[in-house]
Amino acid sequence: MVERYFDAHLYVTNWGTHRLMLRLPRQTLALPTVKPYCLDHHVDAWTTRTHLLLALTSDDEGCDWVEGADDSLAALIGVRDELATGDLRPLYLAWLSALAAWGLEDDEEEYRICPEPPVPAGLGELTAPQRALADFLRVDDDLLTVAAQASPAAPEKPARPMKKVLAPLIAALPQKEKDALLLRLALGPEAGLHTELLHRLHGADAPTTVPGQRSTAQLLDAAHTGRAERRQRAGHERIAARARRLTALASEARSAWQRIEAHIATKKTSAYDQAVTLSRNCATPAPTPGRTRTSASG
Repeated sequence: MVERYFDAHLYVTNWGTHRLMLRLPRQTLALPTVKPYCLDHHVDAWTTRTHLLLALTSDDEGCDWVEGADDSLAALIGVRDELATGDLRPLYLAWLSALAAWGLEDDEEEYRICPEPPVPAGLGELTAPQRALADFLRVDDDLLTVAAQASPAAPEKPARPMKKVLAPLIAALPQKEKDALLLRLALGPEAGLHTELLHRLHGADAPTTVPGQRSTAQLLDAAHTGRAERRQRAGHERIAARARRLTALASEARSAWQRIEAHIATKKTSAYDQAVTLSRNCATPAPTPGRTRTSASG
């Protein structure tokens, strides 16, 4: 159905499968450009006579159902136009998702020597559709951080084309091709038609990438190390914050217990609740049970 009729298809199941399929005109994205990013069934690509098709899949049976995941096509569809204009970051994100899944398969060792594909520019500054794609495909943030270290800065976005530039380019199009474009426009809104026309008029810019120089094992090991260090830092920060909090409470313990006794002395329910809250936050021992029972029962 996608090969013949649709430009995008979203598939979500309650057993953990997320799949996005995209169809692009063959002249906007070449199969040899996509192939380095293909990995098992997670990232697949093929062509028909007129189109290139992509299937990007994430499987995780242990994940909880994500509310709204089946309504996320609107947030993801922007990556289709980005791919059509030569931005290969969506392909690299899908490859990272596949790599993380492949690396969890204990019976597979080939992934450890699999070469890294070309690294697109701008992995450290994803667009909104690319961030949505990374979330949909469950791309590991630590793995993405490591991958982005080899990614150059994204090039500046080209300026909006001007009328005086486009007019002669459109006039130079063959009559048959112009008729076909106008017919498609008249038949109704078509996702990507604007991008396709600009691509036809200007040609696509060469993708901004640098050669991949790391093995998949290096990427996964670096992500594991970064994750461990991040968790260790977070643990140290929690311990330090607790120590600061206890130190502050200890310095105010005398006045805190005076406030607790004052609350108890009022013999009001709301005051008892405030006294309990204060006692829980104190670092000094709580009052003796006998004293508390005598005050509360009076």
